[in-house]
Amino acid sequence: MSLFVIADLHLAQTMNKPMDIFGKRWENHTQRIYENWQNTVSPEDTVVIAGDVSWGMRIEEAEADFRFLESLPGHKIVLKGNHDYWWQTMKKLTEFRDRVGAYSVDFLFNNAYETEEFILCGTRGWTLENQYTGDDAKIVHRETERLKCTLREGKALQEKSPEKELLVFLHYPPAYGNLRCEPICEVLRESGVKRIFYGHMHNADPARLVYQIAGARSELIAADYLGFCPKKIEIEK
Repeated sequence: MSLFVIADLHLAQTMNKPMDIFGKRWENHTQRIYENWQNTVSPEDTVVIAGDVSWGMRIEEAEADFRFLESLPGHKIVLKGNHDYWWQTMKKLTEFRDRVGAYSVDFLFNNAYETEEFILCGTRGWTLENQYTGDDAKIVHRETERLKCTLREGKALQEKSPEKELLVFLHYPPAYGNLRCEPICEVLRESGVKRIFYGHMHNADPARLVYQIAGARSELIAADYLGFCPKKIEIEK
């Protein structure tokens, strides 16, 4: 029962949104995801998908993409990305999942999950700017509170299973180059988490990736960065 991670699947089973406009690396990306996933993930494994799952603008437009997810092996845990406009309340998300029969999918949204080896926390986060607008500041505050919430849920699980490492998944990076989302970083620093995984960044400059954030090692898991193959997370001794 292994844990895998990936972000930015950008599925578009019913949407006219070809991703190869962003470069040759995206050609046939959905088929590559399918083949790599089938060859890598077993039915008993868990895969965290850190945002930007579907290009559907409305939840009905994401149905085919969730049926695609259901066709893939493993338990899928999805958090929100900046392009997941179909995202709803937890109640509506669960109803949608059950309606389309995507029973292997759960949502990481103000909660936490426990696997055989890890405890999983996460939220979307927000974009990095030198100076936030008032509206941006409100979103950062909301995402910071959601991060606190998921960490509380995760630490409650960890009290019962102290041997399990708590991991944090974000869609947006908490830092890139000399830009930092300080409220998010402060919560991460206070949490004592040791590993963070994030997506969102395409064609990222390796020289600007920040590999240590708020006392934790951070790793980019965008699908194109991983070669469209879920990455296995190893237990650290």
